[in-house]
Amino acid sequence: MNQDNQQGQQQINIELGEKEAEGIYSNLAIITHSPAEFVLDFTRIVPGVPKAKVLSRIITTPQHAKMLLFALQDNLQKYESRFGEIRIDFPQEQHFGFAPPSPKEKVN
Repeated sequence: MNQDNQQGQQQINIELGEKEAEGIYSNLAIITHSPAEFVLDFTRIVPGVPKAKVLSRIITTPQHAKMLLFALQDNLQKYESRFGEIRIDFPQEQHFGFAPPSPKEKVN
């Protein structure tokens, strides 16, 4: 095996702490960007409560954001092929959760 193949197969050990393993439930993501980075703020909204706190913030490069998009698309396809189509049944005019901005809305 040549050296390039050995470097391409480097194993990375990832540690998952007890607190992080519990996870955080989020039903709202706010995504903003600049030329250099994407910022993903995850929060949870509760009906009747007009305020929500950011529970987790991820800051990443545009390249990693696109890789995340591809990884999510791949995993959604695998999920749906095993469990069936994921339906989104809320009205399109509803503006909470993971809905994209409207075409008229200006984003960073």
